[in-house]
Amino acid sequence: MTAPARCRLRDLGVAVGRLPTGALNAVTDVPGVRVGHCTVSWGGSELPSGSGPARTGVTAIFPHADDLWHGRVVAGAHVANGVGELIGISAVREWGLVETPILLTNSQSAGAVYDAAVRWIMGRQPGAGLEDAVMPVVGECDDGFLNDLRGMHVGAEHVHAALDGAAGGPVAEGCVGAGTGMSCFDFKAGIGTSSRVVTAHGRRYTVGVLALTNFGVRHRLSVDGAPVGREITDLMPKEGREGSCIVVLATDAPLTARQCARMAARCSLGLAATGSYASDGSGEIMLAFSTAQRIPRTSPEPLTLVSVSNDEMGELFEGAVDATAESVHNSLTAAVTTVGRDGNVAYEVPLDRLVQALRRAGRDARLPGV
Repeated sequence: MTAPARCRLRDLGVAVGRLPTGALNAVTDVPGVRVGHCTVSWGGSELPSGSGPARTGVTAIFPHADDLWHGRVVAGAHVANGVGELIGISAVREWGLVETPILLTNSQSAGAVYDAAVRWIMGRQPGAGLEDAVMPVVGECDDGFLNDLRGMHVGAEHVHAALDGAAGGPVAEGCVGAGTGMSCFDFKAGIGTSSRVVTAHGRRYTVGVLALTNFGVRHRLSVDGAPVGREITDLMPKEGREGSCIVVLATDAPLTARQCARMAARCSLGLAATGSYASDGSGEIMLAFSTAQRIPRTSPEPLTLVSVSNDEMGELFEGAVDATAESVHNSLTAAVTTVGRDGNVAYEVPLDRLVQALRRAGRDARLPGV
């Protein structure tokens, strides 16, 4: 019997939460946000350590399509567990700003991606490295179960391809870009995205999330509150790693840096809804930014920033939680079984059995087309 085609969670008839999604149900529903992937996947498991196989890549997120260097955006961050890295997080917390694209990759390529991003930005900004140092934001997760980390297979050309290819529109999910070698809840996973349309002060805003998923233990996997991980107990990898997760949240709601940090903290609740408990060895780090206002590098006059009032943040928080959870689920349902280093296998979540488990839990789940 042919396995069902990979899809998104909503294609299985399951929606997380009550809020509507944006048109694409993706982070790119936030106006101006762009995403680019470069997938680095080649070689077989017979290759010796240091020579392959490559099961990795780079993902780039742009807060807007204009001059980000001179038109920075307000941002904040939150760390649920810090055994991971988001290069640039100290500057984000200090200034409350993001001034470069946000890049995601594997743990041992974070330095190479940082260097390539610096050179890419300097090639486009004459003042970069003169008027100010370039400090890109780079997040990482450990894909060493499938990827030959010792080979250091991510190069400048891959970083530049992800940056140059960043665009609006639908976002590829699963085994793409930085998610190529990642696993989640002992299944193959990678990149997932989702969005919510929310209301504050009577105005409509969008909250979008992109997650790089590489965390969790099988028995804790929950989908829309259903403990499906307890029912699908086979298809396990031969080695378990605690892994990590990087969540990037975008919104067009006007927020302060403190409010962005509060939004980032709610993303960790979205991870918890899927089964995360921020384990000891996991780096679960969240970054949130608002595209509503552009902050110049210098200003002769005081800046005036508008923000949503705290008592109007309710749906923004709800959207952050639900879009994060659904992003995790989409990373799982889109990913495909992958063979990597030393013949290690990360199996895709079996959609037919996932649907059965959801139906037993009272959800009206179904396979696409059924």
